[in-house]
Amino acid sequence: MKAQHSFLLILCLLICSSLQAQNDTIKILAIGNSFADDGIEYLDEIALSAGKHIIVANTYIGGCSIERHLDNARHDRHAYLYRKNIDGQYSEEHDKSLLEAIHDEDWDYIVLQQVSSLAGQYGTYFPDLAELMDYVKKNVTNPHVQYALQQTWAYAKNSTHPGFFHYGKDQQAMYEDVVFAYNQAARMLHISIIIPTGTAIQNARSSSLGDTLCRDGYHLNLQYGRYTAACTWFETFFGQSSVGIVYRPDGVTEQQASIAQNAAHRAILCPSAVTPMTDF
Repeated sequence: MKAQHSFLLILCLLICSSLQAQNDTIKILAIGNSFADDGIEYLDEIALSAGKHIIVANTYIGGCSIERHLDNARHDRHAYLYRKNIDGQYSEEHDKSLLEAIHDEDWDYIVLQQVSSLAGQYGTYFPDLAELMDYVKKNVTNPHVQYALQQTWAYAKNSTHPGFFHYGKDQQAMYEDVVFAYNQAARMLHISIIIPTGTAIQNARSSSLGDTLCRDGYHLNLQYGRYTAACTWFETFFGQSSVGIVYRPDGVTEQQASIAQNAAHRAILCPSAVTPMTDF
């Protein structure tokens, strides 16, 4: 009888522990593209190293704009690679629709962004972003879901991306236009959360890393570039400083990790302007 009581007690504790983990899990869906992938690649490892539980997913189409996301939603196109991570375990499903992704979880946060080349062109956001938001709001399963925008980053100074010509091939001009556009869009839609990834990257560029945060002129470096972005996402959603995070990806030195963490933290403190990091 005593053994049975002990077994039931242990079973109860395990169930309670599991429920507690589920309740403490933050669930984030990105309606994005490759820039969202760059942002979340290391987010799960960072969260787990800080003792946090996370589910994060991205509806992926390379170079997908707000306009294209909206068109996919209107026609219920099964056009996405749906990449999902639950506490460090990735899965991928092809030919998924936006509606299926929205219904997949009771998301706590849904993140939107403009395609990088148009991110600093405020006129490209509306009316499509407002209609896309309306679509998402009508289909979410969590009535308390919050919305966020990922502020994307300016291209490398030597980028050959054709979209760079929108900004006169000037990195600082692109950065300022991107910040302005996201801030304006957030105000228009009453969105209180902007992930200042673009500012974090620009902060890091002012350090000894220089203009090396991109791998091809626009996508982030696979090591400390993506790590900087993930630190920014982590601090945005968990409200915990990224400085001192234990986890760092393979190939990232202690110095590079420190720059990434501090660049992210300073972006959270000052999201719309560069904080020089000449001390790094």
